[in-house]
Amino acid sequence: MVSTRPGRLLVRLQTRRGAFALDVAFETPGGVTALFGPSGAGKSLTLRHLAGLERGAQGRIELAGRTLFAGDRDIDLPPRERGVGMVFQEYALFPHMSVAANVGYGLQALARTERRGRVVDLLERVGLAGYGARRPESLSGGERQRVALARALAPEPGLLLLDEPFGALDFRVRRGLRRELRALHEATGVPMVLVTHSLAEVRELSDHLVLLDRGRVVGTGATEALLAEPPNEVAAELLGAEDL
Repeated sequence: MVSTRPGRLLVRLQTRRGAFALDVAFETPGGVTALFGPSGAGKSLTLRHLAGLERGAQGRIELAGRTLFAGDRDIDLPPRERGVGMVFQEYALFPHMSVAANVGYGLQALARTERRGRVVDLLERVGLAGYGARRPESLSGGERQRVALARALAPEPGLLLLDEPFGALDFRVRRGLRRELRALHEATGVPMVLVTHSLAEVRELSDHLVLLDRGRVVGTGATEALLAEPPNEVAAELLGAEDL
């Protein structure tokens, strides 16, 4: 019987992109999961499959007991039906729209009053109360990333995916945003999957860790346990690197 625990994520994927083969299998219980490994390991590609932006040749993806993808049953839910939010490194905000309109973009089905209330609440949660009328070009990089987080959380997703969300930011801003993201997770309870090549982000943010190398999982488990005792030489080498 498949567990329906909120946030439980089951991933089994085999696919190819040109010469690169992705063959990953892991399960996470919720909380914040980090996908960690060097460039080209398959982290972002895995995330895109979770979001429904790519289709695997074989395998399945389940979230809280709900099937998002099953190759053998020809199930492949489109992104809008997966209940999954995504935050990109480059923010992907609409430059012609206000901050409030960006955050409320996915809430058109709500009544105007409810939509406005949710936008105001989310902007307060990410530390941008009063910024609703501003345009993205007037914001700093850290502020734009906060808007992107608020927009991804607005539809109340069952899972939030973050693809190197702090990579383009100054290290002081990154440090502050890591703390804020952890607090946001604790306040909302939304499970998150974070792609990163930063061990500092792994240590500070994640509860569960999936190590990827050359399209394969080389270690998975609770973050503290995996950092303390890597399961093999490849995992130990990855976790011993200061900067991948």
